[in-house]
Amino acid sequence: MPAAGPAAPGGPRAAAAGSDDRSRHELLSFLASLGAALGAIGETVGAVQLRLADVARAYGLPDARFSVLPTSILLTLGRGGAATIEPTTRLSPTPRLDQISAVHGLAEEAERGLVTPAEGLTRLEAIRELGPRFGTAASILGYATLTVGIALVLHPAARDVAAAGALGVLVGVLRRLALGRQALETLMPFFAAFAVAAVTALLVEHDVTDPGLRAMIASLVVFIPGVPLTTAFVELTEGEMIAGSSRLVWGAAQLGLLAFGIVAGIGAVGVPPEKAFSSSDALLGWWAPWLGVLVFAAGVAIANSAPPGAFASLLVVLYAAWAGQVVGNWLFGSWVSGFVGAVVMTLTAYVVARLPSTMPVYATFLPGFWLLVPGSLGLIGLTSLVAGSTTAAATDILAIVGSIAAVALGVLVGVELFRWLTGAERRARRLRRRRV
Repeated sequence: MPAAGPAAPGGPRAAAAGSDDRSRHELLSFLASLGAALGAIGETVGAVQLRLADVARAYGLPDARFSVLPTSILLTLGRGGAATIEPTTRLSPTPRLDQISAVHGLAEEAERGLVTPAEGLTRLEAIRELGPRFGTAASILGYATLTVGIALVLHPAARDVAAAGALGVLVGVLRRLALGRQALETLMPFFAAFAVAAVTALLVEHDVTDPGLRAMIASLVVFIPGVPLTTAFVELTEGEMIAGSSRLVWGAAQLGLLAFGIVAGIGAVGVPPEKAFSSSDALLGWWAPWLGVLVFAAGVAIANSAPPGAFASLLVVLYAAWAGQVVGNWLFGSWVSGFVGAVVMTLTAYVVARLPSTMPVYATFLPGFWLLVPGSLGLIGLTSLVAGSTTAAATDILAIVGSIAAVALGVLVGVELFRWLTGAERRARRLRRRRV
């Protein structure tokens, strides 16, 4: 039998080295992609860094280090190791509730080491390409329902509700046409605002109706960057200046584009802004906002593809947020109402997230922010300011900053209260066990 010769290049050892390189690359890609997805659904960069560190430890890399930014991640898998900068890819322009839930589910599995990096990358791509749960007609109807709910919450006149439903159908059709087309999805806030404003101005010009600004804002509510702006304030309070300031600038730019789209649409028709923005004094009764929460929740569940069985928990969180805002307004005034609503919403979301068949906390935050409408109130003031309305003043700008800051502070306080309460609960359990 001939003697074995020297190992050829590319033998088992080289193959093993190549396999290690591939595994390292897959792990780096998975960590970067997971971090980008977590950031896209509203988690702060600090929270993303902590979760990525937990995932790295689950893969036997306790010394991994991360520096997360909104558009890139700097990571190294060990002390003294080479650092890698990975650009991040957005999950989607506006992640749906089923996508948010799927990302959280994947992150929880990764934190326990239950998924390989290659499998994790495949699942993230599937989440990114995941289509809506409901068909085109149902999604458009769901968005129109969502719009009617927000209009009711804004305490409208009856004609505002009818106009909001019609404009909601228009925006729902535009969103479906842009689905999967990145350029159109990016520009959709401006296009939708322009279309809604132009249609409204045409109706006003021909004396068909006079829906006012409430119906416009209600139909555009999902384009208002309430979560990025609130996340920006949270990051700034946590000392994450780069991430917080960049999100704040981006959110402010989105609000500006929406306001410009409204003003441009009205200007293209030639109707004076003060006439297009007018509203009736024949407002609906006190019951309208409470009904609006229910209608809004139903629309959100359909238009944003809430996971099966999650509607009840979503409804509980939304009613808790609204009740907290109402009580806060009654006790402390409008400036503090958003803060109280956010605290109650956060505590309720964390409690409800522990129950089976519910969405993760950040999935319930998204519609909660739309309901508390810090961005909506800000957009109303900003639009009036851009239009040159004489009613706009420095208080409009203060209301924009104050309402968003109040909600951000409320979320922070709610999170810390929940952590304190759950910590106190664990300490009480240990004390009871010792006594027994």
